[in-house]
Amino acid sequence: PMWTRRKRPLTEDLGEGATSGDWTFVPGKGSGVQRAAKATGKKLPGEKKTALAAATDMLARQDYSIRKLVEKLRRKDYRAEEIVAALRRLKELHYLDERGACERQFHYLYEESRKSVRQIVVTLLKRGYPKELVTSFIPKNIYEREKAAALRSLHVKYRPTHDRRKMMANLCRNGFDASAVYDAVRIFTASIGDEEK
Repeated sequence: PMWTRRKRPLTEDLGEGATSGDWTFVPGKGSGVQRAAKATGKKLPGEKKTALAAATDMLARQDYSIRKLVEKLRRKDYRAEEIVAALRRLKELHYLDERGACERQFHYLYEESRKSVRQIVVTLLKRGYPKELVTSFIPKNIYEREKAAALRSLHVKYRPTHDRRKMMANLCRNGFDASAVYDAVRIFTASIGDEEK
């Protein structure tokens, strides 16, 4: 531990940053503060976070694919060997589970969104997940789900009296299967009579 002079007056405390006049305590190489920081991956005042600490903080906020996590760490200027070591440790601690993260995100979008399955796949590919992994979660029979999602999309964007061809073109552009598109538009436009009653 050592004491170093500071230019501005300091408040008096007795923890890290303890002061004496215009001097302040800074943890030295052999201090318990530094040993604790090294053990937990946390940074000392003025130090850059370790790659492990930075990655842990990111994963605490949301799930990331390995590819996206690596990209973010590289943008923070961590060296390749630091990133590899951090990923290895995160896997050992079960903090980084790419398959589980991808599965959670796929099922959320599949159950809750108006996206077609093709759109969901594209969304997860953009998030850095491998195509083989993403497509492994697609159920064998998606027709009923696609029809329901297409109907929800129609209810948000159109009225039943709008041009059927425009509705169908929009759904097809958004990746819905032709049979689901046809049936969704047929059901949606059939509600014209219900609205008039």
